[in-house]
Amino acid sequence: MAETLPPRDRLRLVRLIRLAPLAAVASLLCEVVVQATSLLIPVVLAGVVDTVVRGSTPGRALALLAALLTVRVLCEAAGGLADASASTGVTARLRERLVRHVLASGIPGIRRHHTGDLVARLTANTAAAGHAVPALAYMVLTSLTTLGGLVALWLLDWRLGVVFLAGAVPSVYLLRRLTRDVTDRYAGYLEKLGDIAGRLTDALTGARTIRATGTAGREIERVLAPLPGLRAAGASTWDAQRAIAWKIDTVITVFRLGVLAVAGAGLAAGRLTPGDFLAAAMYLTIALGFLDQVDNLVTLAEADANAERVTGLLAEPVPAVPTADGPPPGPGALSFHGVHVSHDDRVVLDGLDLAVPAGAAVAVVGRSGAGKTTLALLAGGLVPPDDGEVRLDGVPLTRIPGARLRREFAYAFDRPVLLGSTVADAIAYGDGDPGPERIRAAARAARAEEFVDRLPGGFDTPLSTAPLSGGETQRLGLARALARDGTVLVLDDATSSLDTATEAQVADALTTAARGRTRLIVAHRAATAARADLVAWLENGRVRSLAPHRRLWTDEPEYREVFADEGTAR
Repeated sequence: MAETLPPRDRLRLVRLIRLAPLAAVASLLCEVVVQATSLLIPVVLAGVVDTVVRGSTPGRALALLAALLTVRVLCEAAGGLADASASTGVTARLRERLVRHVLASGIPGIRRHHTGDLVARLTANTAAAGHAVPALAYMVLTSLTTLGGLVALWLLDWRLGVVFLAGAVPSVYLLRRLTRDVTDRYAGYLEKLGDIAGRLTDALTGARTIRATGTAGREIERVLAPLPGLRAAGASTWDAQRAIAWKIDTVITVFRLGVLAVAGAGLAAGRLTPGDFLAAAMYLTIALGFLDQVDNLVTLAEADANAERVTGLLAEPVPAVPTADGPPPGPGALSFHGVHVSHDDRVVLDGLDLAVPAGAAVAVVGRSGAGKTTLALLAGGLVPPDDGEVRLDGVPLTRIPGARLRREFAYAFDRPVLLGSTVADAIAYGDGDPGPERIRAAARAARAEEFVDRLPGGFDTPLSTAPLSGGETQRLGLARALARDGTVLVLDDATSSLDTATEAQVADALTTAARGRTRLIVAHRAATAARADLVAWLENGRVRSLAPHRRLWTDEPEYREVFADEGTAR
């Protein structure tokens, strides 16, 4: 029976046992006892019947039978608990590994998969894979018990064994085909399900835009477009099961008729006693156990298809992070050397060179799609370049340990996601606790202190109940960056949601709060670029010019057009 799963599938499922070894062993031991009692009960029951037929009282045999049944019931109950523990243990550990892997993969790894697809792998796929451990234990032990039942039939009468073996070979072939077909077809079903999950995630993220533009009908059609393919894949899986199920039922019926007919002839000829006939009927059911595992095989096939989606993601490469101590902190000079980045077969940065002096504020300006955000992500090592090198104080980022790298760079994004329980937690989020005074000072510099103090609980207000506007959320994200130590501050359009007056106040505060820190600022407003020491003007994937804003504004008409394209004023 164990041969009904292809070798690669058996190996993948067996590896899952290592995620919950104690529960898996307990499940296996309980199943061993259950299957052992299955082999002993027919012998004891046959003795009871033959004793009664002879006119004697089977007291000892009945007591043994009662003991075996009691042990079986207790082990089945304990096995159920062990199975649940094994399944949940495997699921929990798979989810932990998956979350660690996805986060370790960083932005490049996450970009390879849609958010909805990642959520489906983390939830449904891991849960289904967890069911493989008890199902696999049951399948292996039932296979061994099948052999025990066959040996018992052979010992009762070799003719029974011959009849049984005659139908075993084609049955095993049918089961192998069922498992292979269901696994392949179910894998296609899961792929289409992940596609729908991804589309639904997009729709939920853009729910306000969909509502405002009245395109709900169009989005419903887009989300559900793969549904016919999903239905076809599901129907195909059921067809594979149905095509084999009736054949297996037919084989089981023929098995029973053939073996019982031979047993009946043996009873009539005196080769078998009435107890032997009863035992033969019970051992026949046990020996047919491998054919009665269609549901279990389907569970294993589905678990394997789910496990393949999980292990496939875990097998994807994770960027290597140095662990040895790097060079001592420097003043924060940031430089890009021949940096090349492509995304979706489009060249974003093409051999870009840029030097950001230590302690200076450099605004990054360019038309939409010029690579401004990509440059910001490269600066702190959030994404690696396809070619070229990014250095901090002359040291390649690839040689700086991950924890150290994260301490050296602080980021503020245009659409920050606030993490933590309270407003204070959101500002303090990161490696290390800045303390209440630094949190308040950072909020003050980001012009967030005033509206935070107006909240019901001030800085202790739960994020889930804080009514924050887009601009307020952006200011808290900026405060989070300012609350962290480090030599480089990267602002990816971090003041875009602020009104002009507030943006000017924040910019003036940044000059004081971030004094001495190197600042790389993605700018869409001319006023933001004007406050920087230098402007890096991007065009065609390279730095077209590195100069003060005033000089570029005066000498370069095309530079002024960049801000006209963004719909902003000087």
